[in-house]
Amino acid sequence: MFVSQHAVSEKPIASSAKPWINAADLSATRRYAALAFLLVAYFCYAWSWNTVDILRPYIKDSLHLTLTQSGSLYSLQAIGAIAGAVVMGQIADKIGRRNALSISMLGYGSGILAALLVHDYTQLIFQRIYLGFFMGSMFPIAVGIYSGLFARDVRGLIAGIVLGTYNVAVAVLGFMSAAVFRAGYDWTVLLYIGVVPVAMALFAPLAIPDDRILIPMDGIADGQTVAKARLPIAELFAPGVARQTILLATMTGLNFFAYQAFTGWATTYLKTVRLIPDTVIGDVLGWQFIGAAIGGLGWGWISDRLGRRAAAWGFVAAAAIIPIYLFVPMGVRLLELTGFVYGVMLSCSAIWGPWLSELYPPHLRSTAASIFNWGRVISMTAPLITAPLAEAVGLAPVMCLASVSFVAAAVIWLSLPETLKRA
Repeated sequence: MFVSQHAVSEKPIASSAKPWINAADLSATRRYAALAFLLVAYFCYAWSWNTVDILRPYIKDSLHLTLTQSGSLYSLQAIGAIAGAVVMGQIADKIGRRNALSISMLGYGSGILAALLVHDYTQLIFQRIYLGFFMGSMFPIAVGIYSGLFARDVRGLIAGIVLGTYNVAVAVLGFMSAAVFRAGYDWTVLLYIGVVPVAMALFAPLAIPDDRILIPMDGIADGQTVAKARLPIAELFAPGVARQTILLATMTGLNFFAYQAFTGWATTYLKTVRLIPDTVIGDVLGWQFIGAAIGGLGWGWISDRLGRRAAAWGFVAAAAIIPIYLFVPMGVRLLELTGFVYGVMLSCSAIWGPWLSELYPPHLRSTAASIFNWGRVISMTAPLITAPLAEAVGLAPVMCLASVSFVAAAVIWLSLPETLKRA
């Protein structure tokens, strides 16, 4: 059994104006139905986000972009995501995560569909920033919703399921891109996924309980289910937690930098260095994300039993696998297997959602979880740094910067507080 570092009241301060709903009183069917709706929205978000990586070489060719311009797409998307995480994370804590979810789904759904209308780099800049803004809010909103619906000792597993859905979406995008080329279709058909979240957004109020009147499994502090401060983000820099907040943002930044330095260039590396045909590249990448989907469940289970910091060793293992993937001669099947194992280790960050929300008061669940995307301030520089270096010394040596970043992130992770302790 685990106990929380931050004990909070099990019941709210009495209020006749609010018909309180206790999450513990909701049926399992009701809570898991809400989770299922959230997972479909998350699948579409993950698909949309990763078009910037999986489809990068094809976007580059269709719009006649340079390597640096194509690399900048992630940075542009990250700029939008940082703004979206900060703005929408706070809005979600003030107007309710369910309401913010509808806004985000409409935003990123329309954003990915807008890519069909892009004809030059200037238009692409605006499309990726707009898309990034609404996608950047999905993680903190999702964490805010499922952290209220499920108990602390199963949140790691729930987080693993959510991350697993993300990685399944990326794997499906990879497999589908290969299938689209084999079938002779244009890659732009993969952008029509945006229709799904736009249509679903209208049904969020029916599928998700109203978190503004929901007593979460942990209870609530000072009678607050939503943030009352004008700028909830300011509470994350209050005395006693400011250093923790800065370290968390640095840690997530190193993770995103590593991800972009390796996975962001994986499609280009496989195509130009390993000379793997377009009809196979999607399959190779797909297995990496299948591994990540499975690994998220494993790391979630581990974190619910050994604590949130135990998963940091996954980053150390991922750092060791990267040079093997890049420099050891191997066929397609071995590349798929190595990528699969790397994916399993990479997914250790699955538990960051509940961990971030547990490090701060419950009414700041989404604002705290938005720290996850603050790290993109660091990571959005990755393509701009790695692209010129890759042109000078080659992709493989530059992609090894990911190993350094993963190890540094693991060191910070292990130095931060644990939120689950054995009684």
